[in-house]
Amino acid sequence: MKITKILSFLFLVTVLISCGGSEESDGPIIIPPAKVRAAFEMTISPTDQNVLLLDNKTVGTGEFTSEWDYGQGNGFVLDQPGIEEVRFDVDGTFSVTLKVTNEAGVTQDVQTVVVANSAGGICPNGICVTSNAGVLKDVSTTFLVGNITRASKVNSVGIDSEILKTHFSSITSEYEMKMDRMHPSQGTFDFAAADAIVNFGVANGINVHGHALIWHNATPDWVKNFSGTDAEFETMVKNYITTTVTRYKGKVASWDVVNEAIEDGSGNPLRNSVFKQKMGDDYIKKCYQWARDADPDCLLFYNDYNMASSTGKRAAMFKIVDSLGDLIDGVGAQMHINYNFPSKANIQAVADGTVSRGLKLHFAELDVRANPDNDQTSLTSERAGLQKAKFTEVVKIYNSIPLANKYALTVWGVRDNETWLTDFWGHIDWPLMFNEDYSKKPAYDGFLEGLQ
Repeated sequence: MKITKILSFLFLVTVLISCGGSEESDGPIIIPPAKVRAAFEMTISPTDQNVLLLDNKTVGTGEFTSEWDYGQGNGFVLDQPGIEEVRFDVDGTFSVTLKVTNEAGVTQDVQTVVVANSAGGICPNGICVTSNAGVLKDVSTTFLVGNITRASKVNSVGIDSEILKTHFSSITSEYEMKMDRMHPSQGTFDFAAADAIVNFGVANGINVHGHALIWHNATPDWVKNFSGTDAEFETMVKNYITTTVTRYKGKVASWDVVNEAIEDGSGNPLRNSVFKQKMGDDYIKKCYQWARDADPDCLLFYNDYNMASSTGKRAAMFKIVDSLGDLIDGVGAQMHINYNFPSKANIQAVADGTVSRGLKLHFAELDVRANPDNDQTSLTSERAGLQKAKFTEVVKIYNSIPLANKYALTVWGVRDNETWLTDFWGHIDWPLMFNEDYSKKPAYDGFLEGLQ
């Protein structure tokens, strides 16, 4: 009897459930969408250890939207097709987030990135191992590593002066130790800016290279339009050189006495400057003699550009150098070059020609254009890698010359945004070793690698 009642009850319940009431529909069964699972892989660029490659590996079907937050304070941005390339130049720990959204909701994948530029950039698996220990001036034990500066930078207590003190063992005035600044009018000298730069070097144990006593592009108007006789002009130049070199005797270790005296045209003759016009073709020798007399212990250099890219100009430069005999101590070869030019062989030729004459070599004014054809709107990891390789090449060549011929390798600027090349060429470039925020670029590591 009990079994019969139980079975009747179960039958009734089954009927009620299956009927579902009078509002039951016979339409298709709707399956709600499932969430997709956000997932990504990250690897370090093989050509730039400060660039992270992010590959969206989200799992799921249907339509969804992906967004990235790189942990650099800029919020979320939409994912783009292909692999994302993201620069991390500042030391620190960052959380990279991939957020994926569909009708069912949101999922996220978060991974940690650790950056230590002393260890090369982004640390693999968050483990930082210092590869190039030390800084440029410490690793370079056989020659000086230089950079340019201005009085305004060394007069202020800030990152500009700290960069110089931390990374470099030599400084050169960018433009304030030239005739138009130091001898602005007849009978008047202004050494305020030069004094600031020299005093900064002396106070911090940094070598000071003087640049440049005679340069046609830094000649004041009163000298260009000199109203006296040629003999009076020569006396004026002698007084200027003697006064300046004597003032910094024992403080400025070296001078570019004459800068860029050779024309670029056919035959590479002497530039027809006011100094040549009024003092004759031997004006260069006279200037070196006056500088030597003023400070016999100071190293005297001749400085010019395109030494590696023009065989004709290189020959003309060595002709001048040969004519000066023991009045000259070294050659300043400006290294305003490109990531793909000039060739290693031609750079080596400058070194070989200098060494064969028993002179010191100054690789001066080094910058490596990464955008010479204006085909880049930002510094890509590939181009940064090629630039790094060129820095390494130049430093290796210099570091391989005999010790007796070494002096200094001077980079022409600290940060990319301050390079003279932007105004000169009229488009953006990134030719130096530091970014605008003072973080080190791959080019810095390239310099270090050249010292190994």
